Amino acid sequence: MNLKINRLQHIGLPVTDLQASQAFYAKLGFEPAMRAAFEHEGGQGQVAMMKRGDIIIELYQMPEPELSRVKQRADGHIDHIAFDVDDIEETYALLKNEGFAIIEPQPMFLNFWERGCRYFNMLGPDGERLEFCQIL
Repeated sequence: MNLKINRLQHIGLPVTDLQASQAFYAKLGFEPAMRAAFEHEGGQGQVAMMKRGDIIIELYQMPEPELSRVKQRADGHIDHIAFDVDDIEETYALLKNEGFAIIEPQPMFLNFWERGCRYFNMLGPDGERLEFCQIL
């Protein structure tokens, strides 16, 4: 298999208060890189990408505060690890052909970044979620 991964793209963190989390990471030297809304089960969530050098942290708040609290453990957790790829279709086909447990039926689009991004997730052996993402 000739899978091309460029770099670790971002680490996704579910948060209960997006503004407070942005302020916290800003104190650590992270700067806002992107902010957007997303639809989830009939509600609207919010996401903010914070960047420091080559490190990107995706902070996201689910539409309902209850969903954010349910999703987040008392000590917090990392939701997913995202890898940057050049060609999302090629990557999807390669991993599907190799028999990996891909979650989405096809690469999905999000209106993140300037022109959007396409992504898909797969599961690792312990249920960890690995995202492959192409910023358009």
